[in-house]
Amino acid sequence: MKRSKTSKAWMQEHVNDPYVKKAKQEGWRSRAAYKLQEIDDRDHLLRPGITVVDLGAAPGGWSQLAAQKLAGKGRVIALDVLEMVGLPGVTFIQGDFREDAVLEQLVAALDGKPVDLVISDMAPNMSGVGIADQARSMHLAELALDFAATWLKPGGTFLVKVFQGTGFQEYLAEMRRHFRQVATRKPKASRDRSSEVYLLGKDRLNP
Repeated sequence: MKRSKTSKAWMQEHVNDPYVKKAKQEGWRSRAAYKLQEIDDRDHLLRPGITVVDLGAAPGGWSQLAAQKLAGKGRVIALDVLEMVGLPGVTFIQGDFREDAVLEQLVAALDGKPVDLVISDMAPNMSGVGIADQARSMHLAELALDFAATWLKPGGTFLVKVFQGTGFQEYLAEMRRHFRQVATRKPKASRDRSSEVYLLGKDRLNP
């Protein structure tokens, strides 16, 4: 099957991306590690002793960084519909987060204990149909927020990728219902042309 001009352009951009090259040189699973690293440098999310849930984890860049920062103290539980090669200090669950059975597996892994930090880099497979893609990405973000609102400790933190567009303002308002402070982050490793931003909910309010 012949590649489209769009996919060829994406591949060329990906291969020439300085963060892709840097990730290979420094041994990170993906360029996304630099997004979390920059946010963590600013907001100090990751520290030894905490429990982290990483939603949409594959290929594992965020979990890799989280496990390194926890330094063997605490837990990282990662989940993705795609397969992910194992990482030291990371418990991985493969499954679709939209399915109740998969959510139950994740809850079982927590053993009833609340979480300090939920990070979500989930995104749907993009179809190229803007309205549909936005709706699907917002649905994943809503599921992540629902999980965070249920399982985060009071005072806990939630970092989620969202795409600006339909539903963004409503989502932002919903996050403000659950967190004392909500900030927007656009790391340098996030491509300028992308509408993705990261919303950071700090200090989860008591339900």
